[in-house]
Order: sequence, then C-alpha cells, then structure tokens
Amino acid sequence: MDRTVTTTSSTAGGTLAVAAGGTLLAMTAFTAPLSIVPAVAGDLGAGPVATSWVLSSMSLGLAIALLTSGAIGDEVGRRRVFVAGAALLAVGSIAGAAAPEPWTFVVGRVLQGVGAAAVIACGLALISHTFPGPERARATGIWGACMGAGPAVGPLLGSVLDAVASWRWAYAVLAVLGVVLAAAGRRLLTESRSGRGRRVDAPGALFLAVGTGLLLAGLTEGRRGWTSPLALGLTVGAVVVLAAFLLHQTRAREPMLELGLFRRPALVSATFAAFVTGATIIALMSFVATVLESGMAYSAVEASVLLLAWSGVGAGCSLLARRIPLRVSGALRLAVGLLTIAAGLVPLAVLTTGAPVGQLVAGFAVAGVGTGLLNATLAREAVAGVPPTSAGAGSGINNAGRYIGAAFGVTVVTALAVRPDGGALGLVAGWNVAVLVGIALCVAAAVVVLLLQRAEERRSAAVPAAVV
Repeated sequence: MDRTVTTTSSTAGGTLAVAAGGTLLAMTAFTAPLSIVPAVAGDLGAGPVATSWVLSSMSLGLAIALLTSGAIGDEVGRRRVFVAGAALLAVGSIAGAAAPEPWTFVVGRVLQGVGAAAVIACGLALISHTFPGPERARATGIWGACMGAGPAVGPLLGSVLDAVASWRWAYAVLAVLGVVLAAAGRRLLTESRSGRGRRVDAPGALFLAVGTGLLLAGLTEGRRGWTSPLALGLTVGAVVVLAAFLLHQTRAREPMLELGLFRRPALVSATFAAFVTGATIIALMSFVATVLESGMAYSAVEASVLLLAWSGVGAGCSLLARRIPLRVSGALRLAVGLLTIAAGLVPLAVLTTGAPVGQLVAGFAVAGVGTGLLNATLAREAVAGVPPTSAGAGSGINNAGRYIGAAFGVTVVTALAVRPDGGALGLVAGWNVAVLVGIALCVAAAVVVLLLQRAEERRSAAVPAAVV
C-alpha cells in the first residue's frame, strides 16, 4: 500500500503550489524558444539540421525520462526525484543561456527535458498522494491549468526578452526559477513512496531511455528524409531496444513497468488520448508560430500574443473543469475535449496569408477550450487508471505518451507544411493540410476513447462475478 501521512491544509496547499508551479515552469521552458527559433538559430549559427534539433531536443529529454522518473520516484521517493529534476532543469537552462554554438544548446535542452520530466511525473504523483477522493479533481484541475498556462508564458518570455535584450536572458530567468523550485520542493513537499520495498529496475530504465531516445532521434532526423541511413538506423535501433525492454519486463522479478496495467482499458484510453493530444494540438501549436511569422508576416511578439487565445483559454478551462460533476466519466470528458479541439481547428485549416485576426483568435480559443478540458481530465485519469502504489508510473506513462505524440506530430506537420521553394503561400497551404490531418485524428480518437469506455465498463462489471 502507498505510504501515507496525515496532511494538514497548509501541507496540502504547499504540495499543490510546488507541484503545479513546477509543471508551469516545465511547460514554460518547453515552449520558450518556439517564437524565437530564428533568433536562436541565427545567434548560434545553426543550420537546418541543428535548428530541427533546437525544436525537438527538449521533447527528447521529456520522452526519455517521463516514465522512468515516475517509476523511480515511486520507489526511492517522489519528493527526492522532484527536487533533483528541478535542479537539473536549472543546470540545463544555464547551459542554454551560455551556449556558444548550437549543439551545446541542444544538450542543455535535453537536460531541461529530463529535469522537467521528473518534475511533471513526480509532481502529479505527489498531488495524487496528497489529495484523496473528490479533492483530487480540484487539485488536478489546477495542475492541468498550469500545464496549459506554460505555453502562454513561454513564448511571451522568449519573444519579449529577445526584443528588449537577448533570448539568452529567458534561459537565465529559467535557471533562477529552477533553483527556487528545487529549494521550495525541499522545504514544502512531504516525501512519499509506494511502500512496496522494490528495487529500481536499472536495466529496464536503461532500455527504455535508450529506446525512446533512439525513436525520438529517428523522428527528428526523419524530417530531412526517411530513407537516409541515419534516420533508418535510429528507427531500427529503437525498435530493437524497445523490444528488448518489453522482453526484459516480462522476465524481470521486479519490473519497472508492470505490463499488466495495460489490461485496464481506462489506462489505455488515457494514454491514447494523451498521445493524440501531443500529435495534434501540441504539435500544431508548436509549429504555428513559424506559420504566423514566416507565412503571415507577424512579429515574434505578435505571434506570442495571438497564441494566448489558445493557451490562456486552455488554462482557464482547466480550472473550470473541476466543476464538472464526478458522475461524468473521464472517457466522455476526453471525447468531448478531442471533438472540441477538432472544431477549433476547422477555421485554422482554411488560412490564407492575409487571413483576418478574428479567424485566428476564434480557432485558437475554441481549441483552447478542448485543450483545457483534456489537460484537467488527463491529469486525473493518469493516476485513476493505476493502483495508488503506481501513481508515479501512471503519470509517467500518460505524459510520455503526450510528448512522444508531440515529437511524432511535429515531424508530420513539418513534413506536410514545409515545401521547398514554396514561400509564404506554400507554407500556409501545407499548414492547412496538416491541420486537416489533425482534425481527422482527433475525431477518430474520440470514437476510440468511447469504445474503450465500453470495454472498461464490461471489465468492471465482470470483476465481481469473477471474484464470486
């Protein structure tokens, strides 16, 4: 059984503030360079390959470490791993601020991703541990709002500081905030573990980190051509190493990831919805600044302000989602969120180089409603679909699905939108095709989630009969 402690309201409040604040900082760091890629690439002398890695490197760190850090936190202490992650986020930010050339910056971004993964996975697990029953819906709603607020703060932080001083100041600010977060975590968080007394599955963690890293690297290199020897080699290597990971998990006495968890349709549903969220709205919003700046002649600051219509609305709706009655199932919330995103993407699928601001704002705002509902619901479903002893692993599985989906989605969006010698017209036309693909994927995912809900209901009904 998960070790519990008696929590006062002040202790619970401190846990929520630090865990949610950590997620806000992690997402701010994730999105900070999205509106200033040309400035970063130009200052560092990055070519097309390095620029692609500038965009993808933090996703790589997140995907490598989300599931691993959550599972390790369950066993060695979620507070301990959270604080270590905050410190690593600060170190990666320092490397980014001081980077003399692009690959140092990329390494810093990977370190940021690994640190942010520990903060996100263990922060949500700490919230699950601290807030039982109905209180958890309110707490995860606040956590989801911070997940949505980060994409509002990050691009503004990067673009404004780049305009008034230098983009490097954004990373200096992130470094300071990372140190503050680590100190607050040590002071305000209460340690929790699964209480199972299991050893950390080091080989499993290594297999998973290497396999996921190879997969994300293959996706990034694939943007230049899927038939290149490097992209093919990375992808084949990922398949081999991940297969070895699964084989190891079936044979290990104390596996890092209990594969039996995936017999639960609720966990599969939440993980699939997280993957589609990453592959559609997160991927599209990660690329849209390029469309606004290079295809529609907006400045970096103007693009960041326009994106507030998505991220700001999303943060607000995550807070409001806690008022939805508990009798409304998580699967129904996920399906509605996905369909709402699809509706918001419709006006963004018919853009022209001179599209009115109202068209952009309307699409961003409606998509923001769906994103906010998904962020709040995924936070709850990620830990509801697993036993309390596996809260960190559940959080890691869900968020790893989100950012692997984001890396996959950005690859697809880039391939569809970027056309050689297409200019502004070609970029916008390619973007429209990518958005249409995103709409189709959201609608299909909503159907799959509802079907999985029916499977979960049949499973729950069969359990008492099986016990008897």
